[in-house]
Formats: sequence, structure tokens, C-alpha cells
Amino acid sequence: MLDVAQSLLPVFLLIALGAALRRAALLPETFWPPLERLVYFVLFPPLLFHTIVTAELDQGEALRLAAAFLLAVAGMALILFALRPLLPMPGPAYSSVYQGAIRWNSYVALGIIAALMGPSGIALSAVAFAAMVPAVNVLSVTVISRYAGDRPASARAIVMALAANPLIIACVLGIAVAALRLPVPAFVLTSFRLLGDATIALGLIAVGAALDFGRLRASGLALAVTGVLKLAVMPVLVWVACLALGIEGEARAVALICAAVPPATSAYILARQLGGDAPLMANLITVLTLLSALTMPVVVALAR
Repeated sequence: MLDVAQSLLPVFLLIALGAALRRAALLPETFWPPLERLVYFVLFPPLLFHTIVTAELDQGEALRLAAAFLLAVAGMALILFALRPLLPMPGPAYSSVYQGAIRWNSYVALGIIAALMGPSGIALSAVAFAAMVPAVNVLSVTVISRYAGDRPASARAIVMALAANPLIIACVLGIAVAALRLPVPAFVLTSFRLLGDATIALGLIAVGAALDFGRLRASGLALAVTGVLKLAVMPVLVWVACLALGIEGEARAVALICAAVPPATSAYILARQLGGDAPLMANLITVLTLLSALTMPVVVALAR
């Protein structure tokens, strides 16, 4: 357990660095939103594309891993829908709990996987991104618009949101190039690799900067439900899916790490844009990120 904690420590130190930099006002407040956009739109997509195109993955294992994530997400969605009548909270708050339980922070996952497994683990994580990003975005947009918005989002609006997502575009292009064995110039791959190298460190710093310690006043019920579902139940669902599909070794470890990370900071942006409870969402992200520093070593130790 000690060696696992030491491996994860750099990840959470970078998150702490981001939080400290923002609170110290060493950089202007206007610096942080452009940094988030830089990582999300410019640095992260090339990393995904390069990883998928250059990875030497067993196609059968990759498909099983993607299927395991989709099964786990479907299971969590069913649990959340079943809990809705039992949760005494308004629709916007429920939509934040939903996002908190079903979304995951890819920067934290990448940081941990890179620290523990290196390039082979990152290649497997790209499979997870390809499966998870479209699924969780469709579910999140649908649920927020259904429970927090004035009316459900149209199918066209959801399709347009997915089509414009840079991570989905990068995954689709990478999978197509790899499947068709299309040649990619070496200078393009090198440029994408260099861009991708900056993703993990800057992404983790951006995660820390986005933590909102001034709003640590979430309702105990929302925090308890989201924390249990995201940090405990989701890893169990992924483990069961891996067991059912015969996924073992490094692939299962990657799956469990991705399942156990805290929710993504992009959940706050989506809640704010679509009428969800954005302050509650920011609070849940902050608290679950802090709690994950305690739960992640346990999950990783069990996954190895």
C-alpha cells in the first residue's frame, strides 16, 4: 500500500500546486479559464489521437474493455434512476448528483495511469476514453435537461454537442486511422506527442485550480450519495463487468483506476450552461477530489 501511495503522491501534489497557485494569486484570475481551454481543446486531443494510432493493442481485449465501461455506466445510470424517487432534493440538485456519480476526471486518471504503468497503460486508457466520453456526455446532457432545464434536450442538440466535442473527434479519427492502417507522417506524430506530453501536468494543475474551497457547504445527503456511488460503487460495477468479460491484469487495473477517480471539472461547466445546480456541482467536485486522495490508493492496491 505504501508504494502505491508514493506513486500517487505526485498526481495529488500537482493538483495541490494548482490550488495553491490560484489561491496565492501568483497568476491573474483570467489565466485559468484559457488554461483549461488550452488543455481540453489543444493538448488533450493530440494525446488521444497519438496514443490510439501508435498503440499495439489486442483488439479483442480493447473491445472487451470498452464494453466493460459501457456496462458499468449503464448500471450506474439504472441505480441513479432508481434512487430518484427516494432522494428528497430538487431536480437541479439531483442532476448534479447524477453527474458527480457518472462522470470521471480523465486528467487524474491519466496522471495515475502514467505514473504506475507508463505508455501501455495510457494506450489502454485511450480505449476507455473512446467508450466513456460519448456515453457520459449523452447521459449527462439528457438528465440535466430533463430534471434541471425547462424541457428535455432535443436529439439534434445532443448530437451537435457530441459532434463538437474535441475528445470524441480525436478518438474517432484515431480509431479510423488505426483500423484502416492509414499512414501518418512522422513529423505529425512527433508534434502530437510533444503536445500530449504537456497534457497530464497542466491538466492536473488545472484540476487543482478549479477546486472551490469557498463553497464547501453541500447538503450532507448529496455529498454522501455522490461520494458512495462515485468512489465505491462505480469501481465495484467496473470490477464486476471486468470479471464477467474476462478482463484481467493491466487492462483491469486501468479500468478500476478510471472508475475510481473523482468527477470531472467539466461537469460544473455543463451544469452552469444547462441550468443544473452549479454551486453544488463545484462543491461535489472539490470534496470528492479531496476524498479520492484517500480512496484511490486502496482501489489501486486492490487492482494490482
